[in-house]
Amino acid sequence: MHFSVKSGSPEKQRSACIVVGIFEPRRFSSIAKQLDKISKGYISALLRRGELEGKVGQTLFLHHVPNVLSERILLIGCGKERELDERKYKQIIHETINSLNNTGSMEAICFLTELHVKGRNTYWKVRQAVETAQDSLYTFNQFKSNKKELRRPLRKIVFNLSTRSELISGERAIQHGLAIATGIKAAKDLSNMPPNICNSAYLASHARLLANSYSNNTTIMVFGEKEMKELGMNAYLAVGQGSTNESLMSVIEYHGNPDREARPIVLVGKGLTFDSGGISIKPSDNMNEMKYDMCGAATVYGVMCVALALNLPLNIIGVLAGCENMVDGHSLRPGDILTTLSGQTVEVLNTDAEGRLVLCDTLTYVERFNPEIVIDIATLTGACIIALGHHLTGLMSNQNQLSNELRSAAEQAGDRVWPLPLVDEFQEQLESHFADMTNLGGRPGGAITAGCFLSRFAQKYHWAHLDIAGTAWNSGKTKGATGRPVAMLSQFLLNRSAFSCDESIDK
Repeated sequence: MHFSVKSGSPEKQRSACIVVGIFEPRRFSSIAKQLDKISKGYISALLRRGELEGKVGQTLFLHHVPNVLSERILLIGCGKERELDERKYKQIIHETINSLNNTGSMEAICFLTELHVKGRNTYWKVRQAVETAQDSLYTFNQFKSNKKELRRPLRKIVFNLSTRSELISGERAIQHGLAIATGIKAAKDLSNMPPNICNSAYLASHARLLANSYSNNTTIMVFGEKEMKELGMNAYLAVGQGSTNESLMSVIEYHGNPDREARPIVLVGKGLTFDSGGISIKPSDNMNEMKYDMCGAATVYGVMCVALALNLPLNIIGVLAGCENMVDGHSLRPGDILTTLSGQTVEVLNTDAEGRLVLCDTLTYVERFNPEIVIDIATLTGACIIALGHHLTGLMSNQNQLSNELRSAAEQAGDRVWPLPLVDEFQEQLESHFADMTNLGGRPGGAITAGCFLSRFAQKYHWAHLDIAGTAWNSGKTKGATGRPVAMLSQFLLNRSAFSCDESIDK
């Protein structure tokens, strides 16, 4: 879909539709008030008859309003004016896009970016509108034989801004919003793919295509089982040894910093393309959703798409740790002891605590890049869902400044995280009678003990761990990947790039 910005009076707009807000109870936004004056009270007369109360998400289409050049006006409920926050704003945009798309409005001029959202500026409102619009229109129907296609889908949105001085900021917001929305879509598409298609080789092929599209400053290396065995990545390989699909680790190196020797930011994504649980097999209910155990790798792929599209002035390395946890005679067993790439030994108590075994060798491998920071992203523990539900991503880090940067980026992007403590008492739960540690710390504090396990392999650099088990996908009627936390990590990189030092901070 095409997005643009302009500045102009509502009475001079000639379009298929104008979108304006109505507050509860039946109160006009400033633009709606202008349109009502132009139409000589036509809109207020309708509201007095109870046509629209103004509750969040309510809609009312008006056709051929007197003295208005546009064919239609869409009134959208915005709730109580003083209570309009980030969440409600995105809900309003979502309902607006669905209403326009489902009623044949192929283009519209949107005045909702002129609403006052506490603490947010024009850049934020336009960018969030773009991201929300693209998310609202997302579908994954590659495998449907009968695809439902709208005859007149929404194709163009123009955001009207209060002053011409805001146009540059608005244009930059569209550029960033489209790049991030494209990255989120890429992550969703990968995650939603069925596991008989999306295996480690499929992840590697997408990594190659991405790197080859930006070959001037991007390279790709794919490590197979032979290469990983030579390196000593025994924990990683043990997880995939029960699968007929080869374990492959894809490493994308992007050199955007003018100083090619500048230390890189490394993103590591858990890419379990299907997780049966291994010998410690999972319950059968909802096991189909274990194709989403590669959402960490999909996130890294999506963020790399954003960084390359925006040509960010950073050196970034994205690692897709592809693997499949299956059951056969070669499978990893409870009781096995593994020697990791770091030389530390791990007693396997549960083969369904496999993601940390893949990640621990990957975290050791990336030491060779002398990284400035390392962030791993993983659908790691059900315990994180118990702690934070499906609303917040769990955050653990060995450096407060990095943790604070990620939390700030999460608030800016509306893709929230919550910090969990990595303290010595949890480390004690990983003690083993026979090895340096176990791969399971028990039920109490399960998300934290998983983070503690990873922290033992991240002591040579500043590191953060994002547990996205509760936020990476939805179940039920809205089943599908969410694309989180692509937006948050993209904002983190934008902040690091100093692209957003003025307009994109959360003002």
